Amino acid sequence: MEIRKLLEQVREGTMTLEEAELFLSRLPYEELDFAKLDHHRASRRGFGETVFCQGKTPEQCAEIFARFYEADENILGTRALPEHFQAIQQRLPQASYSPEAKVVSLCPHPMKQQGCVAVCTAGTSDIPVAEEAALTAEFFGAKTLRIFDVGVAGIHRLFARMEDIHQANAVIACAGMEGALASVIGGLCQVPVIALPTSVGYGSSFGGLSALLTMLNSCAEGVGTVNIDNGFGAGYLAAQINRLAVEGGKA
Repeated sequence: MEIRKLLEQVREGTMTLEEAELFLSRLPYEELDFAKLDHHRASRRGFGETVFCQGKTPEQCAEIFARFYEADENILGTRALPEHFQAIQQRLPQASYSPEAKVVSLCPHPMKQQGCVAVCTAGTSDIPVAEEAALTAEFFGAKTLRIFDVGVAGIHRLFARMEDIHQANAVIACAGMEGALASVIGGLCQVPVIALPTSVGYGSSFGGLSALLTMLNSCAEGVGTVNIDNGFGAGYLAAQINRLAVEGGKA
């Protein structure tokens, strides 16, 4: 919750002084036994905190989600297994989950989706990582355009969708194997391309390292690369670029 909104609620009588005092006492973060929750990240960064569920117990994730919900904040969780979601849903039935992307979200105040982020994959096997990126971008206020299975093995499939891709403020190019898709799109677009390597591929792809190195060494200008399988990082960066484009008048 923003400070201004809190003060307005006190003035209007919808929040008591005691409730406001409790909220302010948590600044700049709320400390639990196992985590420090950054309730004011949205004020500093524009987007709120995200929970990396991997390595956390289901109970820890549920408690974190509950605390953010009590603070009237949207909260996103990545790398969430079904047991994480089940624990969260028991306390917060309105939470939603994508088993494919392993993303859980709770949005008491959904952000208005504006602009456009194109999320492209080389193959169908890349979709789970791409979905993490797309859901992240949507959570943080971007409309998304999903364009799947347009890799270089059949590049005419990509050319058939270029008119749609040109409408985007940012493009995510998600590919495993040799990872050439990002360079191809980068050579055809006027907007930033976020290269998202995946761990899809046979032995010498080295779990995505081959795609990562190809993308890092792209000859096409304006291509930036995130880590292997880091759909969240790609989606977050795309949402930031999209927000700047929308606020600058391009929507």
